[in-house]
Amino acid sequence: MLARLCEDLIGAGVHGLTPLGSTGEFAYLSRAQKRRVVEVVIEAAAGRVPVVAGVASTTTADAVDQAREWERLGADGILAVLEAYFPIADDGVHAYFKAIGEAVASPVVLDTNPSFQRSDLSLPVIERLTCLPNIRYIKDASANTGRLLSIINGVQGRMQVFAASSHIPACVMLIGGAGWMAGPACVAPRQSVELYELCRRGDWAGAMAKQRPLWALNQAFAKHNLAACIKGGLELQGYAVGAPMPPQAPLSPEGVQDVRRALTAIGAL
Repeated sequence: MLARLCEDLIGAGVHGLTPLGSTGEFAYLSRAQKRRVVEVVIEAAAGRVPVVAGVASTTTADAVDQAREWERLGADGILAVLEAYFPIADDGVHAYFKAIGEAVASPVVLDTNPSFQRSDLSLPVIERLTCLPNIRYIKDASANTGRLLSIINGVQGRMQVFAASSHIPACVMLIGGAGWMAGPACVAPRQSVELYELCRRGDWAGAMAKQRPLWALNQAFAKHNLAACIKGGLELQGYAVGAPMPPQAPLSPEGVQDVRRALTAIGAL
C-alpha cells in the first residue's frame, strides 16, 4: 500500500518524498519498521524524485546511526529532528544536529516544531549550523512569520527555508521561502503541487485562491490527531492503511466528516 501511495504521489507531480516525516508515525515505529518504510519508499521512487528520510531520536548516537543507515539504503537526503524528554541547552542541540551533518554526505534538512519539541532550534544555533556544508535546508513549523523572516535574513542564503504544514505556504514563499514540505500533499498532492507552482510563478492572487480552501485540511489536522487525519483521509480515498498505532485513537466520526468535507471542497475526493 505504501508503494502504491508513492506511485500515485509521484504521478500527481510531487517533487520529493519524505518517509518518516512528522506527518507520519515515526515516533511510534520500531527501528525495523522504520527501516522497512525507508526501503519501500526508495524502491518505489526508483530515482524519479528525491527521497529525504526522517531521522529522530533522543540520543545523538542513535540519530547518527539512523542517518548513516538511511544513506546506505539510498536516501538522497536526511530530515533531522531532535526528540527530547528533558530540555536540552543550545550547545547540546547544536552538537546533535552537527553530528548528523558530519555523519553523512547527503544534504540535511533541519526540522523544528516547537509545539511538539522540548528543545527547539534557536536562531543562533541555526546560524551556527549553516557552517556545515551539507546542512542546507530548514523546515520551520513554528507558525511564526517573524521567526521565519529572521531565519531567512540571518542565514543570508546559506540555508533555504521550507514552509511546514502548520504555516501558510504561500506566505512563506512570498517572504523568501524555497518551498513547502507539505503534509496535506499526502492526501491532496495535485492541489499542493498547483499551489507551489503558482507561488514559484509569482501569481500570489492565484496562490491565495488555492490556499484558502486547502487550509481546511490544516484546520482538521489541528482539531484531530494528525496521523488519524492522514490515515482517515487515505482510507476515504481507497488506500487500506488502517488505524493509527496505539495508543493513538482512530479518527472519530466527527473527524471523518471534517476530513471528508475538506477533501471534497478541493476536489481530492
